[in-house]
Amino acid sequence: MSHTPTITVADEAGACYGVNRALDMVREAAAQAGQDGGGPINTLGPLIHNPTVVAQLEAQGIGVADRATDRPGGTLLLRTHGVTPAEESAARASHDQVLDATCPFVIRAHQAAERLAQEGYQVIVLGEAGHPEVEGTVGHAPQALVVSSPADLEGQEVHHKVGVVVQTTQSRDNLRQLVDALIGRCQEVRVVDTICEATTLRQAAAAKLAAQSQVMVVIGGRNSANTTRLAQICAGHCPRTHHIELPEELEPSWFQGVQRIGVTAGASTPQSQIQAVVERISQLAKA
Repeated sequence: MSHTPTITVADEAGACYGVNRALDMVREAAAQAGQDGGGPINTLGPLIHNPTVVAQLEAQGIGVADRATDRPGGTLLLRTHGVTPAEESAARASHDQVLDATCPFVIRAHQAAERLAQEGYQVIVLGEAGHPEVEGTVGHAPQALVVSSPADLEGQEVHHKVGVVVQTTQSRDNLRQLVDALIGRCQEVRVVDTICEATTLRQAAAAKLAAQSQVMVVIGGRNSANTTRLAQICAGHCPRTHHIELPEELEPSWFQGVQRIGVTAGASTPQSQIQAVVERISQLAKA
């Protein structure tokens, strides 16, 4: 006789402090505008890397400006991933009000990169080239070298005095590997560990749950770096790992004959989204 499958959500999963703070800020701004009859509200780029939430905000009249000077006037929120100093200046010059929703942990990375550059270090940013957070960090240290792994150092000139900062969603294993690769290539390596603790906790919890599960479901935007990394970590422990954004993406075949189902979610995924997925998995697993 088959048993009802167990669905377990990772101990650390879903929206982090920085995301919840940003969502609170945009909702408060919208409520204030409604009371005052204020101008339009937009975010500079998607506020967070969660297409579902961004679509919900747009349905409430909160738009997305692609550039700092787009949609002038009204209120503009700087996204959680941060922006370059030049973008912030342009935003403040073209909008009535600018609210900074940059995650405080991302601001730490910005400040660390700027300080290292001022102190004469060659700044190396461990992260994904082109990611908004990394672009914002490089804006504070324009000569910085961006690498995603030690392999990216090949063929690059490494100075005798190097300072390392890290995209907040990177893994510490990747950081250790980079530092190991730098030792022997320079005289001084200064590391500012700017990895967000929430990221580390989510990764550890996801790995633990994946090792105990027959199927893992990872919820979050496909454009989310931390969610993609969670999916990679889970797949290393549980080959039947599925990265989804919406409950409608779940397939009944994933859960046939399965007794232990694990669920985790990226730092841009609200609890309501997690609950909707868990409810849908429960329906499919019993079918």
